[in-house]
Amino acid sequence: MFFTGRNVLTLAGIMSVLVALLHVAIVIAGAPGYRFFGAGEELARRAAAGSPLPALLTLGLALLFAVAGLYAFSGAGWLRRLPGLLPVLVIITAIYSLRGLSVFSELAFKIISPPAFPLRYVIFSGVALVIGTLYVAGLKLSWQSLRANAVPPESR
Repeated sequence: MFFTGRNVLTLAGIMSVLVALLHVAIVIAGAPGYRFFGAGEELARRAAAGSPLPALLTLGLALLFAVAGLYAFSGAGWLRRLPGLLPVLVIITAIYSLRGLSVFSELAFKIISPPAFPLRYVIFSGVALVIGTLYVAGLKLSWQSLRANAVPPESR
């Protein structure tokens, strides 16, 4: 059966790593990448001018997404148990889910003012919602085993 906690958390981890790689690609693309992905004109201008700030910020985000992937892989049992696994997975789940929920207001903006609001922003939020949903499902399916393994052996 595909819908096991291990499989769903593995997929969530893969998606997080892909988002991390996308952020690395944005750094490589430079100013056009920052503009396309909605980082703001100020960061795009700084990138075009050779400032290291946009790259540092974006690589910092890439690192956070990669860590989110590692925690998902740890929760799935592919890696050793990382520190604070359960609470960190809950925080990652909340961040992705809250970011993804903006898809609904963005859809409204897109319907009200189609040319003023790029469809790609709706898609980005939709992807975040999908990833958040994977983390939610993975946590729900793995909750008991993740909690059971969180208790130190001497306390059991």
